[in-house]
Amino acid sequence: MSTATSLDVTHAVAPAYHHEPKHARPAPSIALGEAVLKWYDVALPDDPVPAEMRALARRSLAEATLLGELRIGDGLGFVMLHRCGRMGFHFLIVLTWRNDNELWQTVWAKEDDDDPDFHPWRVESTHRPTFCVWELGAVEHERLAWTTYLRSSRDEAARRTYLADVFEGAV
Repeated sequence: MSTATSLDVTHAVAPAYHHEPKHARPAPSIALGEAVLKWYDVALPDDPVPAEMRALARRSLAEATLLGELRIGDGLGFVMLHRCGRMGFHFLIVLTWRNDNELWQTVWAKEDDDDPDFHPWRVESTHRPTFCVWELGAVEHERLAWTTYLRSSRDEAARRTYLADVFEGAV
């Protein structure tokens, strides 16, 4: 009896897939309720997130917070607005640091150009996606920045230093 493993098959990457680097760009932080979050746009270098899409995303999060539809509590964290490959599809990932050293997330999406707004992205599975390879570039920077914060005095000056420590570059 033989069992195929991931070493025997190439199901993880489509043969026609061509990987292109994207770029993470910081934008002004956003306050959502008691939380203050850094902001990153993630997109192809020659096709950045349009300013109007960022404005729509920020407005969607602010309104959802006011209406109680987005409840992330207080603290620090970051947001990633990821312009994905399909026409008009964007992920809006809200991340906060909790319980000292845990990264919690809420994922919203805008399905396409005809979708008028961002909305919670639901996945009906116990095995679900977390981050794509491009998003992990910003996540890695934030992991290091949070570790630096955890080792600091964690006072107001340290919080400001954390918020000022942003990443820009290829992911």
